Amino acid sequence: MPKLPPLFAEQIKGVTNKRARLVLDRIARNGSITTEELKNLGYDHPPRARMDAIDLGFPMKTTRVKSSDGKKNIASYSFDLSGMLGEPGKSGRLAVPKKQREAILAEAGNRCELCGATHDLQIDHRVPYQVAGESLKDAPKPYMALDGRCNRRKSWECEHCRNFAKGRIASVCERCYWANPMEHTHVAMSPIRRVDVIWEGNDCKAFDAFRSCNAKAGKTVAESLKELLQRQ
Repeated sequence: MPKLPPLFAEQIKGVTNKRARLVLDRIARNGSITTEELKNLGYDHPPRARMDAIDLGFPMKTTRVKSSDGKKNIASYSFDLSGMLGEPGKSGRLAVPKKQREAILAEAGNRCELCGATHDLQIDHRVPYQVAGESLKDAPKPYMALDGRCNRRKSWECEHCRNFAKGRIASVCERCYWANPMEHTHVAMSPIRRVDVIWEGNDCKAFDAFRSCNAKAGKTVAESLKELLQRQ
């Protein structure tokens, strides 16, 4: 295992974020930590623990390894030595107070702003923290309500966006579907318009009937919805 630069090791000692510190200490000691190990330590969403470390300025890389039983591929996190000392000293994400969190969810109708789901709701930076940090915390709506699934999808899309790789311009993110579904002009810099809809509870009956009707006509639900829009 490569020896860490002394300054980098000192920066790890100064980390107070419990989840980030665990990740950093394990990697410093063992060279890496897997998603399986993080779950065994009680962290149900390992990628979030990895992002805590990245948010503090520690460069990380992800590789694929076999799980302990050898049955599946899992992620393994380690330091990106080529990017060492790239952005040390970040203060990390600000915790969203409970009252502010409740207000954000209430304003969103206690629904995910992307798909409308009402379960597993979370608060996320509208513009990714990795792009703007906390510089937009005083903006009109710096956060958005997302369910866990959409939050994970957003993280993946953002990390693979050209703006994330080069430039990280906040204004580009602000017009993206993943930050502004109601008025977006692109999806991860591609000329796309998108809407995600979830049917829950009693609404499932209406969806099933609509799907069955369209299946008889040889159409998908998406095709029929597009046709309805084109008639407007």
